[in-house]
Amino acid sequence: MSKGCFIVFEGIDGSGKTTQAGLLAAALGGRGVRVVLTREPGGTALGDGLRKLLLYSPGDIDPGAEALLYAAARAQLVAQSIRPALAGGAVVISDRYADSTLAYQGAGRGLSGDFLERINSFACRGLRPDLVLLLDLDPALALSRLGRPADRLEGEGEGFLRRVRQGYLELAGRDPGRYLVLDATLPSDLLFSRVLTIVERKLGILDSGF
Repeated sequence: MSKGCFIVFEGIDGSGKTTQAGLLAAALGGRGVRVVLTREPGGTALGDGLRKLLLYSPGDIDPGAEALLYAAARAQLVAQSIRPALAGGAVVISDRYADSTLAYQGAGRGLSGDFLERINSFACRGLRPDLVLLLDLDPALALSRLGRPADRLEGEGEGFLRRVRQGYLELAGRDPGRYLVLDATLPSDLLFSRVLTIVERKLGILDSGF
């Protein structure tokens, strides 16, 4: 590939983003594609430290402070990892990106969309994904899938995640050229088959266009 491609998995917790992102990275890497797999918050030393604070802090975090901390982790990830990888021609696969803030802190927490767009704009410096794969799942089922103690956001409960899910669906509806909504109730192997076909077309690995 002569230039990089930025692919993001979005969705509520328990929808299978991490699994699908890992499968995709392995499949593309096995075909000789240079792949960088990352996540939000995380992917850098700063981001990993903020991840622990954001997801496992025992105390309350003000919603505005929460959004700014996510943006700080994102700014570091974009500058340190994503932009250099794309410039080098890699396919960057991220488990979450800027739209998570609009869904979680916007639709979920009720923060101003204008405020969140401004901090996202600063953190991302104009970098938008080429493709967003939204794994859509009912929150009740998502929570039943976790198989571990809930983190701070998952612990907000089903009602919170329903607002987040709706926020994601609204984002997808406003940008259908970039978003694809996939049924996350499908068996993991069948879901991955669909993910891989979509990405192959996007990257031009198949003859048909995206």
